Amino acid sequence: MVSLSIRLNASLYLKDPQQSALGWRIVTEGIRLIDRLGFENFTFKKLAEEIGSTEASVYRYFENKHRLLLYLIDWYWTWLEYQFDYFTTNIHDPREKLKVYITLLTSEKKGDLYSNGIDGQALNRIMMAEFEKTYLTKQVDKDNQEGVFLPFKSVCKKIAGLIRQINPAFPYPHALVSTLVLSANHQLFYAEHLPSLTEIQFNPEKHYQQLNEFISLILNKVIQP
Repeated sequence: MVSLSIRLNASLYLKDPQQSALGWRIVTEGIRLIDRLGFENFTFKKLAEEIGSTEASVYRYFENKHRLLLYLIDWYWTWLEYQFDYFTTNIHDPREKLKVYITLLTSEKKGDLYSNGIDGQALNRIMMAEFEKTYLTKQVDKDNQEGVFLPFKSVCKKIAGLIRQINPAFPYPHALVSTLVLSANHQLFYAEHLPSLTEIQFNPEKHYQQLNEFISLILNKVIQP
């Protein structure tokens, strides 16, 4: 059923959605519905109606919609880290590897990710609009202790590690990376909805390349030895 099995923190769910057809429909249709309605208007009742099931059946997999959102975001970061590793297997130069990482971070996520029903474009839009809602909460410390942010931190750690290799004297690799990763989300959101906040123009033919140029420019200027 699922062509790529990504293992996520078990505290995110009550029952592993990857182990059943219903569970995976909750994930894949949840992505489409959150993308369409926005997280605030999304409910398990609406999701149950969408998949032709019951609200109680959705709650058997996820405690609440916040845990589902965390699951989706963690899936994205885990998938992205897999991409990092896959496309840099034979690259040893840290500068070249960093270019690949930034390209993957800023590129369009097209179609089904690994043909498993994950709508890459919808999940990417959720990343842009909803990601910060996963940690700007009162329970952030508890969630952090449970390790639910490890996929995001792991992606940042990989990029920061390359910066340390390129310029060991640079004092703020993690601060820089976490800022730029969030900026990659913000800039495209601004381009579409708050265009006066960015020079990046909302145009699917161009804005991913503009975003890549923007992030690469900052990195190259800041981390030069």
